[in-house]
Amino acid sequence: MTALFHTHVPGPFTTIQDKGRFEWVHMGVPISGAMDDFAYTCANLLVGNRKDLPALEITLSGPELEVLDTADIAVTGADMALTVNGKPAPRWRTIRVLKGDRIAAGMAESGCRAYLAVTGGIRVPKVMGSCSTYAGASIGGLDGRALREGDVVARGEGKLLDTPRRMPWFPLYSPEIHVRVIPGPQDDCFSKFMDRFFESKFTVTDRANRMGYRLEGPVIKRDAGAPSSIISEASFPGNIQVPPDGQPIILMVEQTIGGYTKIATVITPDLFRVAQAKPGDRIRFHRIGLESAGEIYAQWDELLTEVYGFLNPEEKG
Repeated sequence: MTALFHTHVPGPFTTIQDKGRFEWVHMGVPISGAMDDFAYTCANLLVGNRKDLPALEITLSGPELEVLDTADIAVTGADMALTVNGKPAPRWRTIRVLKGDRIAAGMAESGCRAYLAVTGGIRVPKVMGSCSTYAGASIGGLDGRALREGDVVARGEGKLLDTPRRMPWFPLYSPEIHVRVIPGPQDDCFSKFMDRFFESKFTVTDRANRMGYRLEGPVIKRDAGAPSSIISEASFPGNIQVPPDGQPIILMVEQTIGGYTKIATVITPDLFRVAQAKPGDRIRFHRIGLESAGEIYAQWDELLTEVYGFLNPEEKG
């Protein structure tokens, strides 16, 4: 373990995340983990890590970090005007940083979350099989919380790269977001308002976080006689709940159960688009069927395998 960063400015919500803790969901413990799994994984592979090592997830605005030891870093995801020693630095490619360097990131110009991976991965103890921070219960990461001024962040053992790496392409994040969804599981409660749901644009409110994204737009009403709530049941990222006020909520990685009716579910390949939405962005939902969703997922998986293989030939898929 090597001390790597001294935190001078933590940013509004910078946490340590990995793939998440899946084995405790049945006990009500959220998955947590990186909200944008694609950007997070690419960051790790760029610096030569396994694709599941802990990294920093930076929300809306970045930290200012002093480098304490030589390492390769990569920053992916949202465009936060990354600088090293005050000079613009590239995203989605590796950067060699040396002791005494200063890394800083500004306000997100596009997207919402950036990921900073380092040689050997961020080093913190595992809690329930994961290093991911779940601030709601103060577990994982650095004492179960976001970074604070003065925190020292360590890294694990890892080999520096022989040559720099870069992504051949990367996503662009628009304030107008289109996501594909499958109706249900309680879509039968909204037969008269399904068309409104799919024809409308919804605005991301400031009540958008790792638990869920509250949206604002045309009211989506239940059919006469349809229940306003159901017996609480398991939920997972992408479920779209409609509470009594008729304003949808997209559930994310820190929700495990819910009692509101769910009108639709975002398909897995489009979840990163939601994770990169910030307050004020607008979301439009597009209906697809199960068969189409399966085909899209297969195409997505093929793309991921190709990208992962390009970034790290030893880590395929």
